[in-house]
Parts: sequence; C-alpha cells; structure tokens
Amino acid sequence: YIRGEYGLAYKRLKHAIEQAEEFGFLGKNIFNSNFNFHIHMHAGAGAYVCGEETALIESIEGKCGIPRSRPPYPVTNGLWNKPTTVNNVETLANIPAIVRNGGEWYRSFGTPSSPGTKVYTIMGNVNFSGVIEVPMGITLREVINIYAKGMKPGSTLKLAQTGGSSGSIIPADLQDVPMDFESFRKAGVSLGSGALLICDQNTCVVDLVKVLLQFFRFESCGKCTPCRIGTQRAYEIVENISEGEGKLEELDYLLNLASEMERASNCGLGQTAAVPVRDMLKHFRTEVEAHINDRICPTQVCSMVSSKVQVEE
Repeated sequence: YIRGEYGLAYKRLKHAIEQAEEFGFLGKNIFNSNFNFHIHMHAGAGAYVCGEETALIESIEGKCGIPRSRPPYPVTNGLWNKPTTVNNVETLANIPAIVRNGGEWYRSFGTPSSPGTKVYTIMGNVNFSGVIEVPMGITLREVINIYAKGMKPGSTLKLAQTGGSSGSIIPADLQDVPMDFESFRKAGVSLGSGALLICDQNTCVVDLVKVLLQFFRFESCGKCTPCRIGTQRAYEIVENISEGEGKLEELDYLLNLASEMERASNCGLGQTAAVPVRDMLKHFRTEVEAHINDRICPTQVCSMVSSKVQVEE
C-alpha cells in the first residue's frame, strides 16, 4: 500500500517487482520449490489517515479510508474480514538480516529495552539532509553533529520534531536523552516514525504548531468528534495566538483539549495531533505567553495582526 502522493515510490516499487518476477524471485513455483508468492500494489487516494492500519484496510477494500472502531482488531478481522497483519517497510526490511544473522546479532545493536537500529530522515537547519540508519539509543546531539554534519553556519539548535507531523517537539535541553522508546517515554516525549526536523533559533514554535494543526484539521476523516472538532478548535486558538489575539486563559483550555483528544480520539491521527500542542505548552510556554502578553513574536515570524492594527491607529 502506497499513499497517492508517493508517485515516484510507486513507479520504482512496481519496476522492482517486475524485475523480481522476471528473474524468478517472485511468482509461481519460485526456483522449482512449489512455493508461490505474489506482491500486489495498491495506491491510495492520498489520505494521511490511511497510515492507520484499519483505514488502510478500508482503502484496499475500495471504501473510504476511515478508521474502524476496535475491537475487533485486524489480527482476527482484517482485510476482507480475514486475519491480517499490517507492517511498515522498516519492519519488513529488518527481517532478512535477522533471519540471516539471528536474533542475538540484531539485539547487539541498540539498548536492552530497544534493540536494533532505527532509520531517520534528517531535514531542516543542518548541513546534511538525507536518510540514515543508526543504533537505537543514539542521542539527538550525536545525530546532528556526526550524521547531519552540524547545524548550518549561524544556527543553534532550538528544537527538533520527531515523527513528522504527529511527532514530539523536543527542546534543545533534551538533545542528550538517548533516542530509544524507554528513555523518551521517561522524558515525556515520543520517538515517532523517524522523520527528524531540526529547527534553529529563528523558528517560532507557535507558527510551527499552527502549521501542524492546519494539516491535521484538513486530514481528519471527521468520524469522531474529539478529532473533528478538536483539531479545528486547537487550530483556531493557536492561530489567534499567532496573530496577537490570544488569551492567557485559553492556554489551560488548550491543554485540556489536547488531553481529551489524546484520550478519546478513535485513532492515532487525533491522538497524536495533540502531541505538538502539549509539547509547545510544556517546553515553550514563555514564548507562547510573549505572543499573548506582549503581542510580539520573539522570532518575528508571526504576523501579529492585532499588534499592527494598534500601531497604525
């Protein structure tokens, strides 16, 4: 299953499957073994929510990509109501090496609680952008200094976001926390899918979260109220803050809203949409309050519309 936006990936995978079939690695009676194995490709329409396994299954079945209520789970009632396992590419890519070298070899990488390696995509205010594979437990500081070749000239680390739109916002003072599931859980952040956005001192956290919430309110399938209404209300509040129209009393409401979205949303989209909001208020509340109390954006990124109107008057 490939999202509709990934046209190049679809073409490359289709070509790779055709090559594998041509050389006998896929298809019927592989190498005269009486074993048949086929790979079928399915392109989605582009909905972000189809990253959720039951929405993905609905999409393959030709329905709207809307997450199912669970239970039952895909392992008992999945595709066409049959037992189904849903794995991402990174999981499957590890299997040949583990089969070839053994489980103990794989566990020699990483940490005792999070063995193995992790693939990260690095982007942002660093000297190298690209894909790396490193042992679990590496620190953000090591990723930036060793693999990303440091911050760009004149840039200092302010925050990093893990896991794409739904990942945690990690402040610079957590850059020495080992990047494994247990250590990140203790630090109150999540590892996410492995997309690493590195941001410098010129990044406004309010503007960043506003952009993320705008994305989530657009991508919400609308099935459940906590996500459908929660993403919209959270966006409106953060947008007001970015324009100098925020209110201090709304910050506690925003935090409670995020907590309810995490608790009550039907699937991971609504649950993780609250994560950037929570992290912004936990780690960058002073910057948020500056937008409200002083009606200034410390990084001069936000428009601060109401502040401009007052000056003109």
